Amino acid sequence: MIGRARLLIDLAALAHNLRVAKNAAPTSRVFAVVKADAYGHGLVSAARALGAADGFAVACVGEALALREAGIAQRILVLEGAFCGAELAAAAKFGLELVIHAEWQLQLLEKDGTRGISRLWLKFDTGMHRLGFELDAGMDALMRLRSLAPVPLGLMSHLACADEPTRPETAVQIERFRRLRLQVPDLPGSLANSAGILAFPVAHYEWVRPGLMLYGVSPLSGQRAEALGLRPAMHFGASLIAVKEVAAGEAVGYGGDWRAPCRIRLGIVGAGYGDGYPWRGATAGSVRLHGHRVPIIGRVSMDMLAVNISKIPAAAPGDEVTLWGRGLAVEEVARSAGTTPYELICGVTRRVQRDYSPESSLDPGVTLD
Repeated sequence: MIGRARLLIDLAALAHNLRVAKNAAPTSRVFAVVKADAYGHGLVSAARALGAADGFAVACVGEALALREAGIAQRILVLEGAFCGAELAAAAKFGLELVIHAEWQLQLLEKDGTRGISRLWLKFDTGMHRLGFELDAGMDALMRLRSLAPVPLGLMSHLACADEPTRPETAVQIERFRRLRLQVPDLPGSLANSAGILAFPVAHYEWVRPGLMLYGVSPLSGQRAEALGLRPAMHFGASLIAVKEVAAGEAVGYGGDWRAPCRIRLGIVGAGYGDGYPWRGATAGSVRLHGHRVPIIGRVSMDMLAVNISKIPAAAPGDEVTLWGRGLAVEEVARSAGTTPYELICGVTRRVQRDYSPESSLDPGVTLD
């Protein structure tokens, strides 16, 4: 059937990848990170597939409320915390856990109170220099939090470079967090993201926060997802919508940037940057058709892209094309486009049809490239 771009989300792969995370950190509890619409996989559907997690982590209160409205009962951690009194009230009403990372948030709590909030996680900046208190200010904040109405507390930080395990910054951050925990050993800690879970067991503590690995994407630079036991959860596909011959010397696409070196057979795929396929650097990449890689030629358009199918004479309109997913890792597409897998999986647009499979959609006969 001829059709436009579509996503197939493998719910079984999500559950499998969660088991990999839990097995890698067997003494820790797990906040499954489902912010940004579960990295483009669908917030509620992904959370239900990840139901074996001890809790979920989201960026904002709005995402947390969407989970509660869908009947998700597990603990929910809001990584950016509350931004106003109304969000504090919502956190109390729906039993949310909030990160406190700045003085203004502490003042908001001192003004409006903490009654009903399930837990407050005080965030320390151990070296990423994004959110969090410096050590001395954070210890003062901890004393002020303890002076408020009793509420369970925790300590957390975030690793900046754990995806590159040989870099020295991670060891520095881990040591800073270790020294912090020595001062308050009675409070639970959370430090490890996906890369930290897999590469730095010393960073596990009581809670880990897997994100990217849950979606079957390698969080470690230079390591393939399947080598880590992960399965891709997102298959981004489309169809050939046209096939034609192009003479030698003829240009293809906007700007005439690419010209045929000889007579070629050209396929037009019904997907483009309007669907979330990357425009920049795409001509260095390829798609998968009939089990083979075929190169992208010319500029990616809003709704279409062109591929050279000269070596696949059987290709015809309606044939399935893999943009990334089964047999073509999103990490590879990201490298070709000079970007990160995070941007690609989060960036598939809303016009793309989404389907969810409760069973594994990965054909055992497919070899992942």
